[in-house]
Amino acid sequence: MEVVGEAEDGLRAVEVCKKLTPDLLILDISMPGLNGIEAARRIAAESPATKVIILSMHSDRRFVLEALKSGAQGYLLKESSFRELVEAVHCVMEGHIYLSVQLSSSLIKEFLQLSQHSEPSAFSILSDREREVLQLLAEGHNSKEIAYKLNISAKTIETHRKNIMEKLNIFNIAELTKYAVREGLTTLE
Repeated sequence: MEVVGEAEDGLRAVEVCKKLTPDLLILDISMPGLNGIEAARRIAAESPATKVIILSMHSDRRFVLEALKSGAQGYLLKESSFRELVEAVHCVMEGHIYLSVQLSSSLIKEFLQLSQHSEPSAFSILSDREREVLQLLAEGHNSKEIAYKLNISAKTIETHRKNIMEKLNIFNIAELTKYAVREGLTTLE
């Protein structure tokens, strides 16, 4: 790694980036003249080949999300170790997005909380057995075959099929199959 330039504020960072075309730029969010998020946005528009990592003291998800939306490929807290910064640089240069370890766990927890209030999925609507029956139906098995595989009666399979259709408000096998594929219960292969 080689440092090719430095800038004392956000406006100058954008200018230096245009002039030197670095592979990667590390920006602080709190910079005079033009904050790091706006600088990242301009750099993404004017120098799209330059990758950006935000290094900040702000751990609030709003800063992280805005930085990523602005075109930054990495976000590290200033309290991160030098080793983590180097890891982030390598990760971003390989084309991945990097989030500081401290941020990752809190964002994932928040994402999981939000996802509980999102659109229901097969995993929240159907029982384990109903998902199992739906998968086998979507894979082309008839009730007798499913009953044999699951070691239960064909009548029980028919009851599960009826319950699945009512819960999902889907009343034909083709649509059930599309739903199962969309929900990740099975694939087209």
